[in-house]
Amino acid sequence: MSVLTTILLAMLALLLVLGASLAWFTGRIARRIEQGMPPTGRFVDVPGARLHVVERGQGPAILLVHGLSGQLGNFAYGMIEPLARDFRVIAVDRPGSGYSTRQPGTGADLPTQAAALAALIDRLGLERPLVVGHSLGGAIALALALGHPGRVGGLALLAPLTHPPESVPAVFKALATERPWLRRLIAWTLAVPMSIARREQVMSIVFGPDPVPEDFATRGGGLLALRPSHFIAASEDLVAAGHSLPPQVPAYAGLRLPLSILYGREDRILDPAHNGEALAAKVPGARLVLVPGGHMLPITAVDTSVRFVREAATQLHRPEAVAVG
Repeated sequence: MSVLTTILLAMLALLLVLGASLAWFTGRIARRIEQGMPPTGRFVDVPGARLHVVERGQGPAILLVHGLSGQLGNFAYGMIEPLARDFRVIAVDRPGSGYSTRQPGTGADLPTQAAALAALIDRLGLERPLVVGHSLGGAIALALALGHPGRVGGLALLAPLTHPPESVPAVFKALATERPWLRRLIAWTLAVPMSIARREQVMSIVFGPDPVPEDFATRGGGLLALRPSHFIAASEDLVAAGHSLPPQVPAYAGLRLPLSILYGREDRILDPAHNGEALAAKVPGARLVLVPGGHMLPITAVDTSVRFVREAATQLHRPEAVAVG
């Protein structure tokens, strides 16, 4: 055996050991997180997914849909309880996120995720709820209104993704992995340690210019993102949105339902003009509200977000409110 061959075999063995160690570390972290932060709701089976749902309150229904790499804890942080005083509030982990699962072979594109929400609306008997979508959840809420108009009473969108971005935000570059095998390899080796190492840098962009709450990791569910299943699902979401969002944009002009949009002027993830103002210009009667702050409004601007959703719900139940379908 040549010296070169010996060196190559040794390097391969070292890589295998390193990979196994990283996979062990990732699995250990995931188990500890799930033990410390178990599911808080119930599970509802819909075609292609098993959805984890938290429901509070009584009254007109409000369905809360979180964004990329998030989960329902983003709303549980501060929005669910005050809204539940007057509304039936349903927060859902989207397929693959939080404690929801996506069945193998089921797409992550916007229409498929919207279909899962439409089935959830039917299963829970929500009767045309106000759908609140944050970030990527905004794009899915729009897909729901476009593809299933009879299921949606109105939309209240918080910092929504509505138009294809010129480029993927730097903090999400690792998620833009097209090949499933590479996505899984990254999820079980590099994703967790890199997320831990870069946490402050990433959070400063995602939340900025607002400060990151000290209890976001637990109270807001942030730690749940440190699991390989969550990375895989978020990567699938990002890639699929890149393909399915452009065909959706031309249909916005046909929306005829109450639509409210809330954006932070200093959002570092999504451009308020490219997403908020552009959507408002396409949809007749849309209402756009700009406030100081960044992207994570459901956590950093709880009172503002709750008031915005309440106002949207009030508009929805006025006699002159119009809906498609």
